[in-house]
Amino acid sequence: MMKKMLAATFLLFLVGVAVWNFAVQKEAEIGIEKGDKAPDFTLSSLKSGKDVSLSDFKGRKVLLNFWATWCKPCQIEMPAMEELQNEHQDITVLAVNFTSSEKNQQAVETFAERHGLTFPIVLDQEGINAKYEIFSYPTTYVIDENGIIEDIVLGTMTKKDMEEKLGL
Repeated sequence: MMKKMLAATFLLFLVGVAVWNFAVQKEAEIGIEKGDKAPDFTLSSLKSGKDVSLSDFKGRKVLLNFWATWCKPCQIEMPAMEELQNEHQDITVLAVNFTSSEKNQQAVETFAERHGLTFPIVLDQEGINAKYEIFSYPTTYVIDENGIIEDIVLGTMTKKDMEEKLGL
């Protein structure tokens, strides 16, 4: 009788471990909240005109920044993003410009040249800002190597803030 109880207890333990393991390792749902898998998108690059997708950067930490040239706080943080990208080659700064709110694409090009921006800038004329429910600029998503949203920051960040959010 004791052996049957011990076997039943052991079996229940194994079932519990299996259920817990399955629940913990289930893939994150696609969404725009912390812990969600960031929705993928493909937009044209400002520099090359070629398509750039968020999924192109899988395996790297990504600072996904939504911005516009007319946004004063965006103007303040862009140089810090450039410094960050130059100093930390293992991360990617990906800037999504709210292009439909700009005077024209030339305004975005002029802004990028004036600030010496070399990180990828993509042009959102497709509504990615709406998909991510962006209501204020800048808004930045910190995304881990697996495409999971680690943090969301509304407003301007300093380079130190960015490094802290990225765990650098």
